[in-house]
Amino acid sequence: MTGGAPGRRAPDGSPYPERGGPDFERDVRRMFTHIAERYEWFDHVASLGNDYLWRPRALWDLDRFRDRRPVARALDIGCGTGELARLVTRHHAGATVVATDFTAAMVVHAAHVLRPSAEGPRLAFARATALRLPFADGTFDLVTNAFVAHNLADLGTAFREMRRVLRPGGTLLTLEITEPLSPAVGRLFHAYFDRVVPWLGAAVASEGPYRYLPESLRSLPPREALLGLLRDSGYVRAEGRPQSMGIVTAFLAEAGGPATQSR
Repeated sequence: MTGGAPGRRAPDGSPYPERGGPDFERDVRRMFTHIAERYEWFDHVASLGNDYLWRPRALWDLDRFRDRRPVARALDIGCGTGELARLVTRHHAGATVVATDFTAAMVVHAAHVLRPSAEGPRLAFARATALRLPFADGTFDLVTNAFVAHNLADLGTAFREMRRVLRPGGTLLTLEITEPLSPAVGRLFHAYFDRVVPWLGAAVASEGPYRYLPESLRSLPPREALLGLLRDSGYVRAEGRPQSMGIVTAFLAEAGGPATQSR
């Protein structure tokens, strides 16, 4: 899905995917290729440094949610520059973590950064889309993703694919930006996220991706509806753990199956 005419462009000429369009997945891939080299540092700036806290807190929530069996194999979907994959590898000392992204430039960048690290020998890298994962049923004890759900054309299909590659009783962590719990905080959040973040993107010739971001979040179902979608996708237990007054939420879900029922 790399051919065809270019998708919509922002005023600065940067890519701008159009949800619902026939080339949405291709355009999202092109967008992340465009921002791969500056994706990590821009997110640190745009989140005011809070993304340094969100991922570790989500893993702590995961510890309290999941069963006590050790994690031998984990899959990180939409790894981007590899921050969550690296944390998962550190957090689960015996685990092998497969970091995947559907954008080749992101996989190359993550591998370049992480292979020389102490966690490098336990990390593998692959290009894959969440809608068609190239792994056998029940391969992983843990599947993670951070700030990926809003980029998926079909969230239900993605959740079912994540369930398919989990062992029975395995766990899914989906970390995503969500609507703040307080209306007052919500107004401040949208004033910043909908207006300031695209302006910052334009300053580094990436207005399109960061104007697309607030629009893409409107396509996500509310917390309770997303939890219901997880339950409908084959997870027997699902919880949402808000952080930063609900600006982000860690969605945790346990895959159903014989192992779950026998516990």
